[in-house]
Amino acid sequence: MKVLEPRAYHKMPKEVLRGEKVKSYKKCLKQIKGIYKYGNESNLDPNTVVYEVYSYTEGEKEKEGNLFWGLTVMKPVYINGECNMTRGHFHEDTNCAEFYFGLQGEGLLLLMNKKGKTWAEKIYKGSIHHIDGEIAHRIVNTCDEELMVGACWPTTAGHNYKEIEDRDFNYRVFKNDSEVEFLKR
Repeated sequence: MKVLEPRAYHKMPKEVLRGEKVKSYKKCLKQIKGIYKYGNESNLDPNTVVYEVYSYTEGEKEKEGNLFWGLTVMKPVYINGECNMTRGHFHEDTNCAEFYFGLQGEGLLLLMNKKGKTWAEKIYKGSIHHIDGEIAHRIVNTCDEELMVGACWPTTAGHNYKEIEDRDFNYRVFKNDSEVEFLKR
């Protein structure tokens, strides 16, 4: 699988979003059943937090042109050798692009077009990633520390998780010793 360097770079602080209007949630292993190749069967407690998401916006969410500012914090856990990852999604409104930016740790931004072609970009502190509105995306933590990835996207983009549930990404990411390995589906 082809892995590209990010096209831009910017250093930023590494803290979670804070503020009165910041919304957040945590995903536990038991809440994301089935996204790992070999299931969620592992030595981990099903209540283990695998990632946290923070978001902030002002104004009306339905108003075209308004933006979310967000952060995903990926925990350094492995499920039967598979690297921790988000559920992944397409946008409901495919005209809405998104930016991701690396704040801490190392990982991959797994990308897939509607035809199933899959590739990845390296995420690391300062990396910047443009995601076209027609491209599915998933964050994968490949390091042994928290991976923090910031984001900015239109409030009208929406999330289409169902399409990924029906037809997952074509590659899985595993870590054996210190080597990252890709397993084609």
